[in-house]
Amino acid sequence: MVLLHYNRFTICKTFKMKLNVPESTLPRVVIIGAGFAGLKLARKLDAKKFQIVVIDKNNYHQFQPLLYQVATAGLEATSISFPLRQVFQKHKNIHVRIASLVEVNAEENSITTSNGRLSYDHLVLCTGLDTNYFGMSNVQKFAFPMKSVTEAVLLRNAILENFEHALTAESEEERRGLMSIAVIGGGPTGVELAGSLAEMKRHILPKDYPELNFDNAKIYLVEASNNVLNTFEERSILVAKKYLKNLGVDLLLNTTVKDYDGKTLFFKDERSVSTGILIWAAGVKAYPVKGLKEDIYGAGGRMNVDGFNKVKGYSNIYAIGDIALMQQEKYPRGHPQVAQVAIQQARHLAHNLNSGPVGKAHSEFHYKDSGSMATIGKNKAVVQLPFISFKGLFAWLVWTFIHLLAIVGVKNRLQIFINWAWSYLTYDRSFRLIYKFKYKD
Repeated sequence: MVLLHYNRFTICKTFKMKLNVPESTLPRVVIIGAGFAGLKLARKLDAKKFQIVVIDKNNYHQFQPLLYQVATAGLEATSISFPLRQVFQKHKNIHVRIASLVEVNAEENSITTSNGRLSYDHLVLCTGLDTNYFGMSNVQKFAFPMKSVTEAVLLRNAILENFEHALTAESEEERRGLMSIAVIGGGPTGVELAGSLAEMKRHILPKDYPELNFDNAKIYLVEASNNVLNTFEERSILVAKKYLKNLGVDLLLNTTVKDYDGKTLFFKDERSVSTGILIWAAGVKAYPVKGLKEDIYGAGGRMNVDGFNKVKGYSNIYAIGDIALMQQEKYPRGHPQVAQVAIQQARHLAHNLNSGPVGKAHSEFHYKDSGSMATIGKNKAVVQLPFISFKGLFAWLVWTFIHLLAIVGVKNRLQIFINWAWSYLTYDRSFRLIYKFKYKD
């Protein structure tokens, strides 16, 4: 049976199938989610000791830190996506299945997915996060999230389509709205996105649309607190704010969103701005999992776990990455929801599981903070390491090098390097394409 599902952000076809995972005498580890945590865990587990099943709704791993570059035409979606089956081609005891988790049947040690049931000996949940609109239904209806490649491509479509519509707008007021973009959230994602959009407005779009007056195009970065990059030290924050202002970004600090009707963004202090695109990067929440006890959830819907990443109340169910809430003396509110935490937890859990039954070889997880970084534009970045902080060109080069190393696949790294080099030399971006999605029933 073929089901066609459509809304503003997703267009896909789902085929009803069975999981059909082969039986094995080895203990089965089922991993839900193939993000940073799930991918690292599957690669680090000993496939001679376990049968490993990776379940994800997509057949690819996506490099989320660079989604904003897909949305702003700097990279093609395929550059930051890598087929899961290609990752595990040489691992015969790792099985990939495309499905969504429906329910966990903990008493039976099994899960129900969109494509059938599957038993497990160990279940690892690393499903990542969803966008949190804090109950604002209109914002949820009209705003663009950016948690997947699909959403990034659709956002790019919308940005480019708005400039096309601006050419034929009937009034100057309508044209200003179509050419303006608001980014909500002053964390690294919001800052990097606002900086990239500002460069696009200054160097690229005027060449494509010479008939338009780009004084009408506004890039707003809206943050409820009094600063951007709140987890960074004061010096880095000041540098980032300076970079953004120099690029022409309108910083609206101490400003809280009240509502959005698709054309006008309203704030709680009764101000408003006209904007045809609202990008929501202000909050996240974990996906609730049906079948688990309700008392396992903590702040933001994250699952309370012990120092071994076991979900509280369960002996063989684990949560790692963004959805895990591990409260320790240094992190009483849980670890930061960043890729490095997910990768380190996955590596640590793999070591514990590979070591066999609980014993001396098992150890509790302790996060090693390797630093934070954000890029605001060409030659503009801030890097904060445990022992030093720096800015400018060198910081931008460090950011570039580290992100290239983190990309899965040599071909993907090469594609990204070539695109970045071309963009650096020419201030051009090659992927200003508007895709039309159509499917037959």
